[in-house]
Amino acid sequence: MVQVFSYQDLLTADLIIDAVYEGGSFRNAGDDPISRLLKGAGNQGGFRAAGRGEDKRFIVLYTSGDDKDWPDHLDPNSGQFDYYGDNKTPGHELHDTSPGGNRILRHVFGLLHAAPPERSRIPPFFVFQKYPTNNSARSVQFKGLSVPGALGLPATADLVAVWKTSQRERFQNYRATFTVLDVPVIERSWLSVLSTGDSLVTHAPKAWTEWVTHGCYKALVSKSTTVIRSQEEQTPNTPTATAILATVWAHFREAPHAFEAFAARIFQMHDTRVIIDQLTRASVDGGRDAVGRYLLGLPDDPVYAEFSLEAKCYSPPINGGTGNTVGVREVSRLISRIRHRQFGVLVTTSVIGRQAYEEVREDRHPIIFFSGKDITEILTKSGFNTPELVKNLLNTEFAISDKS
Repeated sequence: MVQVFSYQDLLTADLIIDAVYEGGSFRNAGDDPISRLLKGAGNQGGFRAAGRGEDKRFIVLYTSGDDKDWPDHLDPNSGQFDYYGDNKTPGHELHDTSPGGNRILRHVFGLLHAAPPERSRIPPFFVFQKYPTNNSARSVQFKGLSVPGALGLPATADLVAVWKTSQRERFQNYRATFTVLDVPVIERSWLSVLSTGDSLVTHAPKAWTEWVTHGCYKALVSKSTTVIRSQEEQTPNTPTATAILATVWAHFREAPHAFEAFAARIFQMHDTRVIIDQLTRASVDGGRDAVGRYLLGLPDDPVYAEFSLEAKCYSPPINGGTGNTVGVREVSRLISRIRHRQFGVLVTTSVIGRQAYEEVREDRHPIIFFSGKDITEILTKSGFNTPELVKNLLNTEFAISDKS
């Protein structure tokens, strides 16, 4: 059960991973819990920096978690947090934003990659996500203490300027990668010191001081205990994502074999190391709609893992419909076609039935499932974040000449 701190307790509360901090009920900016938790932080915006000048005392990264154009994402398996900058509309240069968030990112990552690195000048980043409660719509959840960069990630990849098109105008924004450190509790004593600006390391957590001193990324990683996803967890849960899946289903429903090429593309969008070698003919596919390889080694000394991909264009359980579930029979067919040292991939517009899911996981078959929700998330992350953009992709690259 999630631990919840009331608005009245925020001045003395510690920061605890995944705890919820409730906002007030004044119906104005005073409801914001972050500014009450962390003295010096602002009460609005994604970037909230405390301190004057370039070197800040601390910085809050706030995310709503539901921005379809700029999908901030925390990966609990690696501890990496991808956060987008604040140049989110056309008409401005990359760093020309009034909050100055992108300038902060440029400065901080510049310190990280200086020769030698100047980590002692880099402030701690506190990550919060929107988490409305019955008492306040401004309540937030604490996601962790983070630092810029990640273990093994080169300087060319942890802060990247990406292009976006909106209203026919092109513009750039940053995608920054942070690491959430293995600090389950941040005590009030360090937060109090940070608010005064006297020191960044007095009363600081060990994982933070080790990063400052040695550049050691001790990430907070958590292996999921949920290995069987429910139907709800495999189904889009926002109106936009639901509309995107409905667009995909409507395009292929009368020509399900055409979905096979799209399913292969979805797997490639998910991971650039995927190589599709062949799309098999429907009459002779033998339980495999595509075959390919997954690159494990170096590009000039490659090691490959072969896979078979099965695509199921089934009616999804959206917009009041019950949908058509992928069951044991379909999954068993794919398992029977996997040879030694191969793995399988099943992509469906619908969901995987619980019995089929359980049998695969309990028997440890090397099968990757992509459900309807996964398809929408992969498309969104790849820039196809509206039904209109998805429809244009389908009509352009996966056109169906005769749907009858």
